[in-house]
Amino acid sequence: MATLSPAELGYAMPAEWEPHEATWLSWPHRTGISFPDAYNRVIPTFVKMATALAESEIVRINVKDAAQEAEVRRLLNGAPPERIELHHIPTNEPWCRDHGPIFVKRKKAPRVAAINFGYNAWGWKHLPFDDDDDVPPKIGKLLGIDVLDCSDFILEGGSIDVNGEGALLTTESCLLNPNRNPDLTRDDIEKNLRDWLGVKKIIWLGDGIEGDDTDGHIDDITRFVGPNSVVTVVEDDENDPNHDALHANLERLRAVELKKDEPLEIRELPMPSKIVRDGQRLPASYANFYIANKVVLLPVFGETKDAWAEAVLKEMFPKRKIIPIDCRELIWGLGAFHCLTQQQPKA
Repeated sequence: MATLSPAELGYAMPAEWEPHEATWLSWPHRTGISFPDAYNRVIPTFVKMATALAESEIVRINVKDAAQEAEVRRLLNGAPPERIELHHIPTNEPWCRDHGPIFVKRKKAPRVAAINFGYNAWGWKHLPFDDDDDVPPKIGKLLGIDVLDCSDFILEGGSIDVNGEGALLTTESCLLNPNRNPDLTRDDIEKNLRDWLGVKKIIWLGDGIEGDDTDGHIDDITRFVGPNSVVTVVEDDENDPNHDALHANLERLRAVELKKDEPLEIRELPMPSKIVRDGQRLPASYANFYIANKVVLLPVFGETKDAWAEAVLKEMFPKRKIIPIDCRELIWGLGAFHCLTQQQPKA
């Protein structure tokens, strides 16, 4: 007898704006590789992020051990303690969007399950990643929910975005990269996405932004902000390396139709001015925001375009508080708030 897929069992990945029970984070380590020589400078941004999220919902944080738990509790003494949970689930790096479970939901009990996709540190770029790869089953066990195993398929949470009504956004540069699933064809990958995430329509964009070591995660480019609406970043400077790729993605979006005879609603976000550190272009993007129950965390970079991006998100999320947080230190780790968070839907 054939095993039913999660989609056949009624599971699907909810949109990020649907109600959360909690947001998961993984706290960084001083010895980690994500923030070379900048751990002390980046921690205040983590504190602001977790404190802002605690205004909205429970914040569940993975820590290595009792010593790190004590350190994080001291750092978060300004957050409501009833909204902060610390769990001894060790990680190598803090990018919970990619190493954490992807939660799916259905109408009948058990309503929420966690999917354990495979993780290889963005194509074997950063070693070790054994603790990161073990996170999904540990979170599932802690929560007492079913863990659906798809560990033979490499998929990071930042490489996909869904509208909760059957559509999924992704990029060819990431999901079709031979450093992820070299033995799978495009059709194989689409079948896995449909079977495991309960989606029906897959929207493929092209390349990501310069400096992104994930090979083009969608959460730095284009995000659903409603069932038939997206925001997408564009670069107006024709001399910038991001210009052509982002405009090509925009043209692809203009051809998308999710509802019959109704084009996809597209709002443009600017790209921040180029940020270079130690000769490296950093992947700063306003698209790497995170939608919590009551707030939206917006990465900003100390420039005039910050206000523009904030205004767009205020229009998209009029019932949520937009919280801009300076990410000029955080982006040295090549990611921002969406990369660091993973939503757990309310059952």
